[in-house]
Amino acid sequence: MTKNGIGRPSPAAVKIDALLDVMARLRAPDGGCPWDLEQDFGTIAPYTVEEAYEVVDAIERKDMPALKDELGDLLFQTIFHAQMAREEGFFDFGDVADAITDKMIRRHPHVFADADFRSAEEQTDAWEIQKAEERAKKGANSLLADVPVGLPGLTRAVKLQKRAGRVGFDWKDARDVLDKISEETQELKDAMQDGEQEEIESEFGDLLFVLANLSRHLDVDPEAAIRKANEKFMRRFGHIEKTLKAAGRTAQEATLEEMEAIWNDAKELEKT
Repeated sequence: MTKNGIGRPSPAAVKIDALLDVMARLRAPDGGCPWDLEQDFGTIAPYTVEEAYEVVDAIERKDMPALKDELGDLLFQTIFHAQMAREEGFFDFGDVADAITDKMIRRHPHVFADADFRSAEEQTDAWEIQKAEERAKKGANSLLADVPVGLPGLTRAVKLQKRAGRVGFDWKDARDVLDKISEETQELKDAMQDGEQEEIESEFGDLLFVLANLSRHLDVDPEAAIRKANEKFMRRFGHIEKTLKAAGRTAQEATLEEMEAIWNDAKELEKT
């Protein structure tokens, strides 16, 4: 662990060690937690993804106390995976810390070595060269090889498209992507007409993939955009429920036309 200038463990190092001890205790065969003992990398992975999203949620809400808690939960996921890896003799938390420290130093030669980048764009180019070299060392020769499969679908689509775009496999203009959306929409309509579910799913996937590409050309994060759309839908539908409740009615009792009218009222209220 990192030490301060007089050789004693830093406060942060002491706290990390305490957390490592808690995790080891939870996984102890004698006296540990039954639930924690039953887990493996696969069963914990969904929680890791969930905690990452909760970090994002706290950031978007600008809730710093919640962010502190959620970052702790995410850190605990790293600790959990590292503990299981230590038990199986793969690596431990110290190895994880060493690996990321080495990687960050290696990928920032303008900070830790003698490289001199004059702009963020030059730094990004050098970063990509470094990552390509790392892929080659791992035997992953494809430009797309290390884009994680476990990413949310739209996020992975954007990353795949961005990688391909670096070698020129890309549309020049967002309007060209709009034309492709029209084409994919028509193909989806044709599949719906035929009624083959597998083909419908395939064409719907193609449409989503092109929409992700449009988001990239518009410099929009598709996951952030859909989260905001979800929140907008919740607000407006909540207005429908609140309005109907004030009139002594429920959504089940209202017609679609009535609910659409209240929905439009919610839209107008948001503009004021």
